Amino acid sequence: MPYFTIDRRQFLQGASASLALTALGANGMNLSKPDKTYRVALIGTGWYGKSDLLRLIQVSPVDVVALCDVDKNMLDDAAKLVSQRQKSGKVPKLYGDYRKMLAENKLDIVVIGTPDHWHALQTIDAVKAGAHVYVQKPISVDVMEGEAMVAAARKYNKVVQVGTQRKSTPHLIDAKKNIVEAGLLGKVSHVEMCCYFPMRANGNPAVQPVPSFLDYEMWTGPAPLRPYDGIPHVRWWRTFKEYGNGIMGDMCVHMFDTVRWMLKLGWPKRITSTGGIYVQKEGKSNIADTQSAIFEYDGLNCVWQHRSWGTPNNPDYPWSLTLYGDKGTLWASTMQYDFVPLDKEAQKIHKDVVYEKEKYPEDLTEPTNPKIELNAAPATRLHMINFLEAIENNGRPVADIEEGHISTASCILANVSMQIGRPVVYDPKKREIIGDKEANNLLQRPYRQPWKHPMPNQV
Repeated sequence: MPYFTIDRRQFLQGASASLALTALGANGMNLSKPDKTYRVALIGTGWYGKSDLLRLIQVSPVDVVALCDVDKNMLDDAAKLVSQRQKSGKVPKLYGDYRKMLAENKLDIVVIGTPDHWHALQTIDAVKAGAHVYVQKPISVDVMEGEAMVAAARKYNKVVQVGTQRKSTPHLIDAKKNIVEAGLLGKVSHVEMCCYFPMRANGNPAVQPVPSFLDYEMWTGPAPLRPYDGIPHVRWWRTFKEYGNGIMGDMCVHMFDTVRWMLKLGWPKRITSTGGIYVQKEGKSNIADTQSAIFEYDGLNCVWQHRSWGTPNNPDYPWSLTLYGDKGTLWASTMQYDFVPLDKEAQKIHKDVVYEKEKYPEDLTEPTNPKIELNAAPATRLHMINFLEAIENNGRPVADIEEGHISTASCILANVSMQIGRPVVYDPKKREIIGDKEANNLLQRPYRQPWKHPMPNQV
């Protein structure tokens, strides 16, 4: 059992008290103080890998025994930082190959912060090795990877929490409970989601020699081997379809997952998407700079729109979701929410993101590049507590792998629809797109040899 270091009285002090209390209660978190210290390893020591691990260290005195990365410089920096932050002061063992790390260490938890094209193999191998897993979103780059990840988690009876931490974001938990579930919206029959951030890396760097500190062959793994044109970390790899699913797979998955959670939605009945590279054609990037998608349910359409150019339609909500009900409208983002009732005499409601800068001053000086997302830190801490609680109780976490799969696969299927130019209807029981051979061929990407694509009936 984990030792949860959050003190309820300290946590509930200040203006964020009601939102924090909502978060703790809504996710079923029991802040007990058992005596087990979990043995933890991190695969992928870049920006968000370190951020997730350090949030875990803040809420439980885990023993970080190993770190793995193909970039030796980044690995060494992470080892120094972790040794300073974990209570034991120990420097973790360092690895360049995660398979060797799993073979040589008995691990309770593996945190995965690698690029998307590695998530499936590393999650499956970790649960096979006996570890519970915290894996970043999106969980996969194709639909069959996700199906295999769910199958592996169930077969080996391991908790797999997905880093869709909006479900642990205090003000969004408050909105779900006190706006949506309280009936203030009435019947919700339309949802809009968007991202208008200028986040699509795009340039024409020259092909160059691979630096000695980077194992580029292992970084690429099962993905196609692109000519090396610079350090792929942070934003550069996300601009290529070889490694992920573009802004749809990166940003829509968060908002769509939050909408499904708030409205208790499962798989969409049908998915339609259009888009492409309409404006930013000058660079190497091959992901869409403009895309729309419709996720259809009975009596409800969830509509996504992203542009990596131009201006947002609402500057206060550039990456957000909007729930339209017959009694009012809810605007929500990672930073705030606003409820606007149809009845002009009824009260508008506004809540802001919760920060914990006073309790966790190290958040302000964390030496990562890019800097820590301060607005996401409280949510990630609560997400980690929920993860540990699920392990302790042998239960399902709030962002269970199956829910992460539905949200991820739906976004991947939107890209499939955009590619083939027609709607797709996915049958999760048969694991196929109904009546469309061409679309079905896109459910599983080819793997580069010698890597083998995981399948749900073979894990």
